Amino acid sequence: MHILIVAATEAEISLLRESHLKESQESRSKNQDEDRKRTTDNRQLDFLITGVGMTATAYALGTHLVTNKYDLVINLGIAGSFDRSIALGDVVEIIEDTFSELGAEDDDCFLSLTTLGFGEITYKPNGHPFLNIKQVKAITVNKVHGNEASIDKIVERLNPQLESMEGAAVFYACRQAGVACVQIRAVSNYVEKRNRDAWKIGLAVKNLNTFAGEMLRVMGSQLPDA
Repeated sequence: MHILIVAATEAEISLLRESHLKESQESRSKNQDEDRKRTTDNRQLDFLITGVGMTATAYALGTHLVTNKYDLVINLGIAGSFDRSIALGDVVEIIEDTFSELGAEDDDCFLSLTTLGFGEITYKPNGHPFLNIKQVKAITVNKVHGNEASIDKIVERLNPQLESMEGAAVFYACRQAGVACVQIRAVSNYVEKRNRDAWKIGLAVKNLNTFAGEMLRVMGSQLPDA
């Protein structure tokens, strides 16, 4: 199985990449038994850092998928949560993601791109859920929310649970390329008036990478012999 790990920044997946590199080096230096040959790390695993934001993500992933073929794309990253029932550091799967700003203002009313008749704004993964984690709906934004009035408006209009700056772009690019994909995120902060002191980025990144490593091991154990 050929898998691509996609993230906006190196920091979000550095622990996973380092672990993969270490295990790959150890594998090459030892005689492998049949069980070891079946791990996902001994399958093909690539990494792509796209840069922050939906534009950078769509371009980087889109061009990469033109010349590289994958069985699965896994988008990993951190996110802000509107949903206070999700604890900081929790890892979740995004099962629906919306480009929340694509559209037009009609005075106090927002007209989405879909309402205007110019295309879709909501995308879903075409892969499969992994392990037993909470499934949530998200929005993809150019500007993360940090104003109470705008937060209230987006909650009233779309009632999202999470927000990121890349997720829907990954779903879009993978759909266009016909590649299976999933999106896994860890919550680093709540969506509120900007308060960096309350953020738990380190915890979110640690939990995200730990989960991703276990997810890949589980997938590897389910693969047929090479």
